[in-house]
Amino acid sequence: MAEKTGSSAGLTQEERDAVKQRAKELRAQEKAGKSRAAGLKSVLDAIAALEPDDRTLAEGLHSVVTTVAPDLVPKTYYGMPGYANDEGKIVVFIQASKKFKTRYSTVGFQDTANLDDGEIWPTAFALTAWTPEVEKKLTALVKKAVG
Repeated sequence: MAEKTGSSAGLTQEERDAVKQRAKELRAQEKAGKSRAAGLKSVLDAIAALEPDDRTLAEGLHSVVTTVAPDLVPKTYYGMPGYANDEGKIVVFIQASKKFKTRYSTVGFQDTANLDDGEIWPTAFALTAWTPEVEKKLTALVKKAVG
């Protein structure tokens, strides 16, 4: 986690910026309704704005989601690419490492994802590079999440 700088409710500047970004996203999403085109544009714009290493990871996830879960609707989530179910609830998203100054990006799944496996299961995965093995694992996870 990034070092705390400032005391506004114990949040870092990056975290405060993310909260402001999320409020802005929610206002824009309310105006756009459930427009897939508007959501896709916001996700592609968010991907394009990422640092090169993070952009590669986000592009990889975007490709996987649009291939194996085309019913998920692209929309940004705290300024990051995310993909929502038909109720508008995020299923999977990526958090870029540079945004929060962490050493790895994170692919996360919300509680709407069908990843349940007994009493405990992972919902977030550290990601440092896009490889065929990573693509294979994320493809399986996304399929299971929407299954």
